[in-house]
Amino acid sequence: MSKKLVAYFSASGVTKKVAEMLAAAGSCDLHEIAPKVAYTRDDLNWMDKKSRSTIEMSDKTIRPELADTDLDMSQYDEIILGFPIWWYVAPTIINTFLEKYDLAGKKIILFATSGGSGFGNTVKELQPSAPKAEFVEGKLLNRANKQDIENFVKTW
Repeated sequence: MSKKLVAYFSASGVTKKVAEMLAAAGSCDLHEIAPKVAYTRDDLNWMDKKSRSTIEMSDKTIRPELADTDLDMSQYDEIILGFPIWWYVAPTIINTFLEKYDLAGKKIILFATSGGSGFGNTVKELQPSAPKAEFVEGKLLNRANKQDIENFVKTW
């Protein structure tokens, strides 16, 4: 059995709760993808065209800096990667994370939380950041309960 990692970015805590449940249910290691500069409430105001999140998502080349890049990725064969959906895709900090590590040959299973949209072009936009990894569009796990989590874990 291969070693698995649940890695997640959570701006408001919703994705973090799901990630913790997945790691526990799947007996996986857990890693938070944290920005070097934390997002504030104002940064996350998607209605403000000058907010940090709006600017980052308007320019897909922006790569927010990570707080921690000391993860030993070589010990994992599968990464269960979670994030909130922003503007129909993963936040660009997920690209930063993928670009920091050698993910060649690894399987990356995505999960997300969202206020209303689906995965959109997420896989297409993440693939160039880890071109030699296998991406699997997983599930939206909004308000996930124990059964939802257990069902998703069975798909790995």
